[in-house]
Amino acid sequence: MMNTLHSVVTGHSLSSDGPWISEGPGKWSRPLRFLKNGRGWVELMRLDPGVKITLHRHTGEVHAYNLRGQRRLSSGEVIASGDYVHEPAGNVDWWEAIGDEPLVVMVVVMGAVEYISYDGIVKQRITTADRIADYRRWCEDTGTSPLNNLFE
Repeated sequence: MMNTLHSVVTGHSLSSDGPWISEGPGKWSRPLRFLKNGRGWVELMRLDPGVKITLHRHTGEVHAYNLRGQRRLSSGEVIASGDYVHEPAGNVDWWEAIGDEPLVVMVVVMGAVEYISYDGIVKQRITTADRIADYRRWCEDTGTSPLNNLFE
């Protein structure tokens, strides 16, 4: 028997058009799915070259697949289009978009993201509830109806 229970989110091209939520200069996100019970979220991230994701720690694992552009990890490794990175729970790193074109990466984030100082103090904690609130605020600000199929 074939399972036909699925959810399709359309209209999520990699172009700069469409529902990109600004998160500061040169950084945007586009939600694809919010996992139930606060387990995590799936999104596209778009960063202009030179934009850095500051030091952070993941409470759960992260899967990241580069769709376009390049990024340099804190280890110095360059991740190119088509490359996949797995970050285990507890991983601490920073990374930056490099090259001549915007970076677009699809990420599956389990748990929360904690932005930390170099001495380990949590400066900001982002949870699934925070990402949902950001999305709903963007919908309200732009007069866009929330897509129900983003929610598990």
